[in-house]
Amino acid sequence: VVPIFRGRFELVSGLSDTEEARVKESAAHIARRNLFSSEVEAQHLEQTSRKYAIRESAERISLNKMVSGGMQTGRYAVLIMILSLLQILEKDEYHRRMNEDNLQHAPDFVIKPRSHTVWEKQCVRLHCTVTGWPEPRVVWYKNNVTIDPMAHPGKYKIESSYNVHSLEINRCDFDDTAQYRVSAMNSKGELSSFASIVVKRFKGEVDEFLPAPRQHAFCSEYGVTFETHIVDKFGVSFGREGETMSLGCTVIIYPTIQRYQPEVQWFRDDVLLKPSKWTHMHWSGNHATLTLTHLNKEDEGLYTLRVTTKSGYETHSAYVFVRDAEAELEGAPTAPLDVQCQDANKDYVIVTWKQPAVDGGSTILGYFVDRCEVGTTHWIQCNDTPVKFARFPVTALVEGRSYIFRVRAVNRAGTSRPSRVSEPVAAMDPNLHALSPIIFITIIVTEEEPAEGVVPGKPRDLAVTEATKNYVVLSWRPPGQRGHEGIMYYVEKCVAGTDSWQRVNTEIPVKSPRFALFDLSEGKSYRFRVRCCNSAGVGEPSEPTEATTVGDKLDIPSAPGRVVPTRNTDTSVVVSWEESRDAKELVGYYIEASLAGKNAWEPCNNKPVKGTRFVCHGLTTGDSYMFRVRALNAAGLSDYSQESEAIEVKAAIASPAPPYGITVLESVRDSMVLGWKQPTFIGGADITGYFVDYREVVDGVPGKWHEANIKAVSERAYRVTDLKENKFYQFQVRAANMAGVGIPSQPSDIFKCEEWTIAVPGPPYDLQLSEVRKHSLVVLWKPPVYQGRDPVNGYYIDIKEADAPEEDWKGVNEKATGKTYMKVCKLKEGVSYVFRVRAQNKAGVGKPSQVTEPVVAQTRPGTQEIVVNVDDEGVISMNFECTQMTADSQFVWCKNYEEITDSTRLTVETKAGKSKASFKTPDLEDLGIYSCLVTHTDGVSASYTLTEEGLKDLLKISHDHKFPIIPLKSDLAVELLEKGRVRFWLQAEKISPNAKLDYVFNDNILTHGEKYKMNFDKNTGIIEMFMESLGPSDEGTYTFQLKDGKATNQSSLVLIGDVFDNLRKQSEFQRKEFFRKQGPHFVEFLSYEVTPECCVVLKCKVGNIKKETVVIWQKDERELKVDEKLSFTEGVLTLEISKISKKDQGIYKVIVKDDRGTDTSVLKLTDQGFKDLMNKVFSVIANSATPLKIQSTAEGIRLYTFVNYYNDELHVTWHYRDAAIAFTERIKSGVVGEQLWLQISEPTEKDKGKYAIEFFDGKGGVRRTVELSGQAAPSSFSFLPDRARVAGGLPDVVTIQEGKALNLTCNISGDPVPEVTWLKNERELVSDNHYILKFESGKFASFTITQVNTSDSGRYSILVKNKYGTESGDFTVSVFIPDDQDLAKAGKKDKK
Repeated sequence: VVPIFRGRFELVSGLSDTEEARVKESAAHIARRNLFSSEVEAQHLEQTSRKYAIRESAERISLNKMVSGGMQTGRYAVLIMILSLLQILEKDEYHRRMNEDNLQHAPDFVIKPRSHTVWEKQCVRLHCTVTGWPEPRVVWYKNNVTIDPMAHPGKYKIESSYNVHSLEINRCDFDDTAQYRVSAMNSKGELSSFASIVVKRFKGEVDEFLPAPRQHAFCSEYGVTFETHIVDKFGVSFGREGETMSLGCTVIIYPTIQRYQPEVQWFRDDVLLKPSKWTHMHWSGNHATLTLTHLNKEDEGLYTLRVTTKSGYETHSAYVFVRDAEAELEGAPTAPLDVQCQDANKDYVIVTWKQPAVDGGSTILGYFVDRCEVGTTHWIQCNDTPVKFARFPVTALVEGRSYIFRVRAVNRAGTSRPSRVSEPVAAMDPNLHALSPIIFITIIVTEEEPAEGVVPGKPRDLAVTEATKNYVVLSWRPPGQRGHEGIMYYVEKCVAGTDSWQRVNTEIPVKSPRFALFDLSEGKSYRFRVRCCNSAGVGEPSEPTEATTVGDKLDIPSAPGRVVPTRNTDTSVVVSWEESRDAKELVGYYIEASLAGKNAWEPCNNKPVKGTRFVCHGLTTGDSYMFRVRALNAAGLSDYSQESEAIEVKAAIASPAPPYGITVLESVRDSMVLGWKQPTFIGGADITGYFVDYREVVDGVPGKWHEANIKAVSERAYRVTDLKENKFYQFQVRAANMAGVGIPSQPSDIFKCEEWTIAVPGPPYDLQLSEVRKHSLVVLWKPPVYQGRDPVNGYYIDIKEADAPEEDWKGVNEKATGKTYMKVCKLKEGVSYVFRVRAQNKAGVGKPSQVTEPVVAQTRPGTQEIVVNVDDEGVISMNFECTQMTADSQFVWCKNYEEITDSTRLTVETKAGKSKASFKTPDLEDLGIYSCLVTHTDGVSASYTLTEEGLKDLLKISHDHKFPIIPLKSDLAVELLEKGRVRFWLQAEKISPNAKLDYVFNDNILTHGEKYKMNFDKNTGIIEMFMESLGPSDEGTYTFQLKDGKATNQSSLVLIGDVFDNLRKQSEFQRKEFFRKQGPHFVEFLSYEVTPECCVVLKCKVGNIKKETVVIWQKDERELKVDEKLSFTEGVLTLEISKISKKDQGIYKVIVKDDRGTDTSVLKLTDQGFKDLMNKVFSVIANSATPLKIQSTAEGIRLYTFVNYYNDELHVTWHYRDAAIAFTERIKSGVVGEQLWLQISEPTEKDKGKYAIEFFDGKGGVRRTVELSGQAAPSSFSFLPDRARVAGGLPDVVTIQEGKALNLTCNISGDPVPEVTWLKNERELVSDNHYILKFESGKFASFTITQVNTSDSGRYSILVKNKYGTESGDFTVSVFIPDDQDLAKAGKKDKK
């Protein structure tokens, strides 16, 4: 019989559909959540659910018996209520624990796919088992390309069933050799697993191009040995928190096999990195990249790239340093790091972290721990007071929920930025993460009474696992006797030495067998015990702990021992130290560095390092540093170690690498001259010399090596003697420096010792490239050792791109150069080039030199050029600066690329990274190309060409610097100030505080005193001298003499004659004006103005007046009476004169006076003054004239205009057609009041035209005009169109020859039609045969003389008349005889 008990789950038969669905869903979720989803587990779950249902049924039967037995007491009612409440609580607890949100987790591979090696045309199957909730989505990849079965029908088959996923590849071929990846992804994350498939071919079908396999590292799958090379490597890198950093390398794998993928892995501090939101990895087939998306100090460390093939692996490592982000508050500490969660339980977790290296300048007071529930963004601070221990227990978590944590450091200045958040952790019973064993039991159900609840026993193994001054952590094991339901715990404490126990968690029992106690008194001793409880009651207490004193049990580590720095590279130092003694739970060490003597310490690492050796990077070459170390554990940071000795940062010295490129420069019967190239690595010190070895080669078999020179040779060329003619030799060369002799070079080619008899010269040697820029560089070489039959007379330089074939060589210079250097221009930026040189003599061009190493045409960052400068002493110098100096670097100055050893013309000074070459006495002898090379750098060099023109300019600048002049902004000037004071001043461009000044007058130095006040402002360069007034003795020359170091200047001002007299008068006037203005005075003197009404107003303005001030007006020394219009308003005095006339002429005066003084203003209105006034009045009158108007009167026409005021003195002139009108009885002018008029009586047609009236104002005059016409005055000219008129057509004089005919015609108008009469000499003519008179159509009148004779000469007239008037037209006829005319012309010619 199995006793029936109450469990955690409530599963009974007869559940509702909804509840049953929830049970099924929960059961299905548990099946997915377990590591192995097997049928056995499902069966076990079903048995467990059945067990709970039977137990619940038994309890209900028991309860029904009690109720049916009549036991209706309060005791059973309470029992029923308690049971119902427990059922509800347990049901809610069950569903809460089975909530999907609490049980979701990222995908995990229970069974990973396995790599396979198969033969061609076989089938292969990859399979894996994946768990995760929600159910993951699975995708298969081949070489990072998604596999699509629909795109390759029959080739691939993908299946998924019950979390088992498979990929089947049908009839494999060689192209199926690849790396396959399966990726599982759900809302909680993504995970991938890899497997390789290698398809082998049958024997005899291996490709011919594959190299023969080697005995070692044989790859059976391919029959080849892979060679892996990592190039373009990432170096030591520096980043800052919050930035993104990428590390990458190019990977070359030989031989190249299509679709073959190596295994590429990244490590940090030897820990394999996996893709996450912090780290992204990418492999493109030949380039591996690791991207750190958001740098934190946790990312600092040694990063290693490992590329693995079937033949082995290659690695590359470099350190990454992460500097702290800028603090949000100045002086605040930097963020803690490496936040982790440990010992997680139902409602409890321990958070640990590492202290930061930088405390912000003041001691860190403690740390705040924040928590955030996963899926939210709300952060809650877990501790009210900062904790100094780098470990903190967080309680009061909600079971089943996931949390992330972060930590902040606090000092006096404020709080740091938060650390990077921890990985999520679930508040769950750790036992649920493990698999429960499968137990098969047999359950027999009886109708007996169910057993009573069991009170749990005592907790076991209670212990204090951690104790600090802030908290104490207890842990224990659940009791052995606890019934079949869940239990909780009560924790009790008492002060050691007493037996007064006090329950700590009085309100809510603890679910986890862990508990943290806070608010304990530091220094006191306590004992602790724990009780278990369940529905049956509270159990007996556990055995109490030993007395525990509240305080930090973990001590801060002691300071590390002796710190020893050693050289490493030109930017790094290796620091080693003795470890801290008796240090417990040591986390690591922080290293700090400071420039020697500065005491400014900076962290070398922001993530603690384990071990006692660390490489500090990022140091400045040539500077001296000191180092110190401190240790840390959870309790805190130790004191600093003793400071190390100062060490200068420079590369450690090593023996040089072997030379290379050995060639023969000359050969004779018993000796050969060899040349070679400098080693690529010189070991950090100058090459002191070379050693040459040789050996004889007989029938291809080399002999024993022999030393060719015992003493090292400094040149890269050497003659090996004592050789045998026609014998074959090999050579090797070793380089030496102060660290020792390096390893020998590779043996050279086999050379034959024989006499060279060729006529052309041998090859130049020792080619060097300098001054490399993006479009140019300089090639240097040494002349060939073998000259040929004749001396060398020139060189040719050849160039080609580094990757171009041999036939692409082309010459740089068409004409041979006699120098051993040449600047090559017109290069393409970013292109790699190689060069060679050929020598020529009279016989021809010899063989080329060895080819230089490839060089890229580019201007490197930080490239400097030689700067020419002239100092204050006039010294001309060339200056060159290098920022890449090493401890052993030196500046080498050359002229025409030959080192300058003679210091008679040039002095070289070098300090730190700057070098200056100064000319002593520059002249034409110094013209040439000057270059500077910095040794122990990557070819840092530059040049400057000194030409004759450039030298002249420099010499001129040098002279100006030797004899400098102080520049002046303005020359000496004079100006008048208030009170008539005189100011002499000038301003200099720039004056130093040590400048001196002399004030000179007529060669006498002036001094500051009562007469002369002096001021010299050296900041602005303004120099001043003041005099109160000028007297006759002050006439002369004033000079300011300046001296500032070597620079001088002066400025003079001559004040004599009229210039001095005018200045003196102005000064006196200004002085008088000042005193005048101390009492009442005229601000504006007496003047006049004419109003539009033509009134004259005399006015002036008075200042500094008071009530007692008296004003007196006078004319011609007679005071004006009060009845004259006087006003005195706001200091303005006015006197109005209306209708001014000659009687108003005179001298007007205004006097203002009081007890402070008197001032007078006079205005002369006499003679010209009065004329000017009247002209102004006339101008006002003229401008007030209205436009001329026309009026018809009984007598005729009147023209008139109006003015504001008329004065008899006003000159007015009337004009007709721009001519003055002569007045007659018919035309008159006059004035009536303000009207000016012109009367035209009985107007005629001749009166039409332009009329004007002109007013004279003493200047140009003012006119008003009007046009008089019929249209203008129709009423006055209404009769004109009807009267008889002669419109025209008749000439004034007619001259005609005797015997000719004369015909004249004119137009006649008038209504009625006029009568026409012709007159000769005032006598009427009658029409006949001689005079023909006609009048046609009432418009045209004609006059004809048929045959003119002398008697026809005379005055003729036409007279037209009608009832409205009469008009006539006159003309004269003159008849001449031809003979008389000719005689007259002849007489005129004789007179000329």
